[in-house]
Amino acid sequence: MSLYPTDRLALFIDGANLYSAAKALNADLDFRKMVDAFRDKAILVRAYYYTAVTEGEEFSPVRPLVDWLGYNGFTVVTKPTKRFTDAQGHSRTKGNMDIEIAVDMLELAPHLDHVLLFSGDGDFRRLVQAVQAKGVRVTVVSTVKSQPPMIADELRRQADDFIDLADLLQDYGRPRSGGQ
Repeated sequence: MSLYPTDRLALFIDGANLYSAAKALNADLDFRKMVDAFRDKAILVRAYYYTAVTEGEEFSPVRPLVDWLGYNGFTVVTKPTKRFTDAQGHSRTKGNMDIEIAVDMLELAPHLDHVLLFSGDGDFRRLVQAVQAKGVRVTVVSTVKSQPPMIADELRRQADDFIDLADLLQDYGRPRSGGQ
């Protein structure tokens, strides 16, 4: 990935997707180290972290991370998970943040030179294409080193560059501790 000191950069982190990829690699990302490194390499305009939160739970494993990120320079975007019953009658929750990521990235694109998207979700292929059409370089961070790989092939092909999360974890990782 080529970053220039004058690049206006934004990070868009799909929290659930990054959590799953890091878990598959048995590691956690050190967000402080990572964001400091990107601040040193470019002009960091924004660092977004997106996650759904379960409302009304006594303890939510994601809450400490969300609070820490909010106090340490990240723009944290949350929404409550939705409960539904699947076809087999099981109670499930979902909290997809794709629309929030897409809207924020498209709104910020005119003010950026480079975007780092932390997600392997193939649904983002068209978003990446639209942002590239605005002249913004897009690097996708996910992993092919897990079983199964966490990056959709179509997203990897669309991106200007791909960074395997396993390689980032060498510099900005730590052994897995739990939580999200």
